[in-house]
Amino acid sequence: MNSRAAEASSESVDRPSKSPAEIARIYDEEASLVERLGPIDRFLTGRYRRLTFSRASGRVLDVACGTGANFPYLPADVELTGVDLSEEMLAAASRRAAKLDLDADLRVMDASDLDFPDDSFDAVISSLSTCTFPDPGAVLREMARVCEPDGRILLLEHGRSSAGPVARFQDWRAEAHFERMGCRWNQEPTAVVREAGLAVRRVRRGALGILTAMEVDPAGEGEPSG
Repeated sequence: MNSRAAEASSESVDRPSKSPAEIARIYDEEASLVERLGPIDRFLTGRYRRLTFSRASGRVLDVACGTGANFPYLPADVELTGVDLSEEMLAAASRRAAKLDLDADLRVMDASDLDFPDDSFDAVISSLSTCTFPDPGAVLREMARVCEPDGRILLLEHGRSSAGPVARFQDWRAEAHFERMGCRWNQEPTAVVREAGLAVRRVRRGALGILTAMEVDPAGEGEPSG
């Protein structure tokens, strides 16, 4: 662990959170709906997922892979592993992988305690997830630990819009949305990464500033661009 990440691991950031068991229950219950809404998700986020995750290569870990929404946008020759807390979401991910003819290793796992050795993957990816992790800093540091130092952490996150009316609506509904989905939808994604002691290499925003695509340096060094 780099020095900045080590320092960050001892710091506490006050944010609402649910336990892993609560999150697993929520997404077990929502899995069928999320799967049915797949076409809408592709319409809204597909372009951003493609721009972000098409750059992954080699051994790829998809953290909080959900229903496998990222799978269609990965290069065909990657060696894919996916983890999630929800068995029902993983069942949907398995169906998606089968349709795509992907040989994916899918496992129930807590992202804050990844059961992989250091430097196990060439790329670690995740989408729309740091808003839900009870301790996103711990998860991001785990992503960095299992990623090769010269590899890539690729994230597509959502947060508070740069458009005033949308941002105010998010703030107004933040508590209710969190209670239902365990999601902090008005967070600032780049701040979450920096709080983990990691550095953002590249940033791209879209959809009224709601979506943030990032490449994060697993070694904790780099300056944002883009």
